This record gives sequence, C-alpha cells and structure tokens, in this order.
Amino acid sequence: MDLATLAKELHAFESVDKSDFQRRARILQSLWRQEQGIPPGEHPWKTQDGVIRTRPLGSRLPMPWAQESLASFLTDGIREKVRSEVVDQKNSAGKLFGKPRIFNDLLSSQPLCFNLFGELAHDLSLASILVKDFSGGRFQEVVSVSFEHSPGRGDARYLKDRSAFDVFLHCRTATGEEGFVAIEVKYHENLSGKPGVHKSRYDEVADMMGCFAEDRRLLKSAPLQQIWRDHLLAGITRKVDGYADGLFVMLSPRDNHHVSDAVGGYREQLTDSSSFEAWSLEGVVEKLKEHSDAAWIDAFNDRYLAFEKIERLLSKAPGV
Repeated sequence: MDLATLAKELHAFESVDKSDFQRRARILQSLWRQEQGIPPGEHPWKTQDGVIRTRPLGSRLPMPWAQESLASFLTDGIREKVRSEVVDQKNSAGKLFGKPRIFNDLLSSQPLCFNLFGELAHDLSLASILVKDFSGGRFQEVVSVSFEHSPGRGDARYLKDRSAFDVFLHCRTATGEEGFVAIEVKYHENLSGKPGVHKSRYDEVADMMGCFAEDRRLLKSAPLQQIWRDHLLAGITRKVDGYADGLFVMLSPRDNHHVSDAVGGYREQLTDSSSFEAWSLEGVVEKLKEHSDAAWIDAFNDRYLAFEKIERLLSKAPGV
C-alpha cells in the first residue's frame, strides 16, 4: 500500500496537503479517530451547478457531537480546562478561539495546545521542570498557564492589532523576577497564508527591540510575518508590562519542514536571538516522559506523534 491509497481509505486524501508530512499528519489524526470508534465528520463542497453537498473527512469529528462531548480532548482535566477557557462565554470573551474548529478539526493547533498544556496547567511543578530545562535555567518556575493570551487586543500600547499567543507561561526567572515564555504552536500548518496588513507600529516595536536586520522586507512577507508579529508582541509585552525577561517560542513537530525552514529563515533576520527560540513537540514530550509517567503524556504522543503507525500499515503486504 502507498501513502495516497491509505489516505483515501481513511477519507484523508486532501489537495490542501502540500507535503508528505502534512499528508501523514492528516492520516495519523484519521487513524486516531478510527481507533476511538468515532465516525468521520463531514466537509461541505459545492457542485458545478451550485448545490452544496457533503463528503466524509477523516480528520474531522461530527458536529455538534464534537462540541457537546469534547471528544478531541484527551483527559477529564483537559476537558475541564476547555469548558472554563473556551465554552464559558464570560471567560472566552475577546479570545479568538476558532469555532467549530477547536472542537471538530483534529489537525487544529488550538486543541493541541490544550492537549499538551491543559494538564500542565494543573501540574505547575512539571511545567516548571520543562521550562527550566528548555531555557537552560533562565526561567525557574511556571506560575500560571494561559491560552490564547493577548495583553491587549487592539491596544495602541502593544501592537494595535488582534495578535495573541497560543500559550503564555507566566514564570519566575533565575533571580526570582517576573518573566514569561510565550508560545506559538504549529502542527499541520505550512505558514503559506497571505500575510496580514503591515502596520507602522510593527516597525516602531522592532526598532525598540533592536534585534532585527535593517532590511525587513522578508519579515513583512510569508512565511516569516506571523513569526515576526508574535515575536514583536513578546517584545512589547515585556516592555509595557514590566517583565524582567521574556522569551518567544515556536513549537512544532520536527518533520514539519514548512515550519522548521521558516524558523531557519527567521533566525537569519535576527541580530540578537536571545528573545527567540524553537522547540520541537517531540523534544517536549521526551522531556516530560523523563520526569513523569502520567498517562496523558503517552496519550498525547499516540495522538500527535506516533507516525510509526503509518509505516506499519504501509509495510503490510496486500490482503494482510
């Protein structure tokens, strides 16, 4: 069996997947759904005569059941966090949670954020071990974990736009001062979307940060602009809110070369990289497993990173 045939069997052969990794990620999510005994969700499409029809999509869960059950989330503790942060209208007001994608799109990075950091929000000691190790001791303790965090959407003191961090870890530094690690999470994405409108405020903040190349043309275009805007948000958040230290992190799978290539290109635009880092999902899971045998870590790995399942299926002889 080849990859395309497997994808078609799982209703996971989509033309929007531009790389081998993207196709494998969609297949893996479709396999996970199948293993849970959940039927595929539906994807609407328009016929040539304008009639809207639907077809099964393996990497999607059925709605409204997905929202009612929160089946995309791995544990009761994570589902509790989602109910508080996303479902509760008061707490979610002003936050840009993509609905219904956060409930039914298995490839979406927003549910991944909750599936990775939701339990860590309840286990700050484990979160602290992770951040301390990955920052080389620069940050010693995680005080709190927030999702879809913006210090001020549209606020002229920041970026005057609606940018937000996927995950925001409020920390204490090695000297006991206030700090943070702000994280942008990518899973299946390729960063090829149309860049947002450039604002003069971005250049003002970039000048203040003093860590970018003088020629910013590449930073203002895809695939670097989204990384740049989040990095700028981290820089201005540190200044306006008085943090002693702040770090912006891109977090993605090792084999998502769309992201790793963009990160490599982004680093070339930096004259000082001390406020920017890239972590791999695999590295984070490996570190968590060193210090905890919690079942949710294995469940996360099985859901998002167990690509060996695909290799086993591809290696099977026909009819086996």
